[in-house]
Amino acid sequence: MRYVICYDISSEHRRRLVSECLDGYGDRIQKSVFEAVLDAKLFDSCLSELAELIDPAVDSIAAYVLCAACDDRRVYRGSAEGRDVGGEKVHIV
Repeated sequence: MRYVICYDISSEHRRRLVSECLDGYGDRIQKSVFEAVLDAKLFDSCLSELAELIDPAVDSIAAYVLCAACDDRRVYRGSAEGRDVGGEKVHIV
């Protein structure tokens, strides 16, 4: 499955740790947005690791599943165009 994972982290230190964690699972799309192709086990591991890194009182993480139909309809503009995301060449619709 393909996931979009984004975050809003108040601490610079925790933000760096979250970014480094996500970098191990997927590709950065924007400063606080990553895209990852993961099986269920890796997705659960990713979320567990992230939960350990954040302060849930002030930080947030959101993960969105892209279904196969949605995955085919991804659109990128600007600096994301032509980038290799999740092992696939980004296409422009």
